[in-house]
Amino acid sequence: MNQSGRTGKAGREVGGLGESPTILLVEDTEDNRHMMKKLLEMSGYRVLEATNGEEAVQVTSKESPELILMDLSLPIIDGLAATRLIRNLPAGNQLPIIAVSAHDTADFHADALAAGCNAYITKPINYPELEEVVARLMAAPKTKIQ
Repeated sequence: MNQSGRTGKAGREVGGLGESPTILLVEDTEDNRHMMKKLLEMSGYRVLEATNGEEAVQVTSKESPELILMDLSLPIIDGLAATRLIRNLPAGNQLPIIAVSAHDTADFHADALAAGCNAYITKPINYPELEEVVARLMAAPKTKIQ
């Protein structure tokens, strides 16, 4: 047991030496990224960060995260284009990707799913909902996205 005596939702000790599941958080707004990172870490996840779609593709190819939270409105390469590029990486076609956006319209949802996202979460983030979707996708068997 670690010094805090806490176990995160990821089933790992928070702050312990065990290997935690890794999430890539792709968010260009610093305040949003900081808050989401802290909450994910408190749930027992290791969090990598990217601030644009180009970085997201680079980090994914080098670090092999187990799940990606992808903001859709990003500089350089937007979240939809980055998702399509990630799906073309060797392990990218089975990687769970959750679209994160302030846009809550059927068109945005459809575009995210068509680009290869597995789920869609709207901002402002409902953290219990986010934790449930992350846990569900992390536990699901990996299947290829067409």
